[in-house]
Amino acid sequence: MEYTTLGRTGLKVSVAGLGCGGPSRLGQGTGKRETESVALVRTAFDLGINFFDTAAMYGTEGIVGDALAGLDRDSIVISTKTSHWHDGPKDVLAGLDASLKALKVDYVDVFHLHGVTDAGYDSVRDEIYPALVRERDKGKLRFIGVTEFANVDPGHAMLARALDDDLWDVIMVAFHMMHQNAYSLVFPKTRARKVGTLIMYAVRRLFSVPEKLREELKALADAGDIPAWLGEEEEPLSFLLHDGGASSLVDAAYRFVRHDPACDITLTGTGNADHLRDNVASILRPPLPAEDVAKIKDLLGPLVGIGFDPSKAPAAR
Repeated sequence: MEYTTLGRTGLKVSVAGLGCGGPSRLGQGTGKRETESVALVRTAFDLGINFFDTAAMYGTEGIVGDALAGLDRDSIVISTKTSHWHDGPKDVLAGLDASLKALKVDYVDVFHLHGVTDAGYDSVRDEIYPALVRERDKGKLRFIGVTEFANVDPGHAMLARALDDDLWDVIMVAFHMMHQNAYSLVFPKTRARKVGTLIMYAVRRLFSVPEKLREELKALADAGDIPAWLGEEEEPLSFLLHDGGASSLVDAAYRFVRHDPACDITLTGTGNADHLRDNVASILRPPLPAEDVAKIKDLLGPLVGIGFDPSKAPAAR
């Protein structure tokens, strides 16, 4: 495993982080037993992963807590989130206490406000953030983060405001080969302020299910958003698959994200130990050839909001 520093937090973290949500939720979304999910988290730790990202709404905090119990607390970095920012400080703080109990820890390293919308940001900044600072001072959390709701805010409007305020130690941002606008809208600000970056949506179904990618590329080509030939390929984005290049689209997608200088942690989520090993191997491989990266940016760089799973944003207060 390779390690880096998570922005200004100073935390030494693995470049691959285990995402405990997504469609799989450590296998809970596909019918795995909890003991199997616990074993998957321990496999991640054995692979050198020391950053574990969960959330109350994922239903996996207890699994993470069981898996990491007994390990040296200083050897792991735990990140969790609450989606109750729209309910006010009281519910957020109750959620923090519930998360600590489920995770079986006295503190979390990063506590995020989860899926904050642009419309809800003012109340988060003015009401919730000060309450979390007080909890930080009590030792219940070390750093405060905020994650975007990419489905309804593909232009990163909330994160742009949050980064201008310079309150947040860590952010989670959507970034992948077909949604690259964080290059201009987010990363210059995170780098200037040394804010830690967690990358979500590096792969998801878009690059792991060829049929889905074919359909997406054809629709984009028909709309004139990408060259017509990209929508006609039987093997989507096959220009990336060659000797010296990527071994698969999943491999390409992870390597494209992981080696950008603005990306601290690339999150990977699965319920399958073999998939986890493959994903970590891709994250640890060298960068894609420079000509392939340039082609990805040239052909796909203008695209925005591609490949997000449909979901509903929390209501603004």
